[in-house]
Amino acid sequence: MIHEERSKLSEKTLDLKRAIDSLKEELEAVDWYNQRADACTDENLKKILIHNANEEKEHAAMLIEWIRQHDENFADELKDYLFSEEEDIASLED
Repeated sequence: MIHEERSKLSEKTLDLKRAIDSLKEELEAVDWYNQRADACTDENLKKILIHNANEEKEHAAMLIEWIRQHDENFADELKDYLFSEEEDIASLED
């Protein structure tokens, strides 16, 4: 959903919106597959559902990388938080 008049939005903003919307959809798909795999009683189906969840995670990672490349502030935040050894993540906040 676009919250502002489309004609007032730059192509960059629209592309970022597309990426963010797609990321949300990929993460939702991961959640759905995880729930289905957890509830499933057939081991072969469970394996397929877990495989599908992992595919969605790959898609989400690709989108995060695209967003990082196109949003400098997001890139800075990812540098601060990703792959930190700190367990208290909130303590990393500037």
